[in-house]
Amino acid sequence: MPAYWIAHVTVTDPAAYAGYQALAPAAFAAHGAQFLARGGDNVTLEGPTLERHVVIAFPDLAAARACYDSPEYTAARAARAGACTAHIVIVDGLPTA
Repeated sequence: MPAYWIAHVTVTDPAAYAGYQALAPAAFAAHGAQFLARGGDNVTLEGPTLERHVVIAFPDLAAARACYDSPEYTAARAARAGACTAHIVIVDGLPTA
């Protein structure tokens, strides 16, 4: 069953965040990630406004969690420390037909 990594991010230091953007793709590629939404225009209908929204599909919940816990993504997270505020969740998807 697919799983989805949903991130809501507000970048506070674009130069430092660029370090995260340089490191994170290796982790995503190694765990079968497919980006469904990455930044772009958005409309906040309820709740606080955050500037950047990302939705990433993974083969399953284990792959999504393994990506987050991987050494590659750990390095990327360290690079973005202090460069943004983020809320990240991983959710199970519905079974595919």
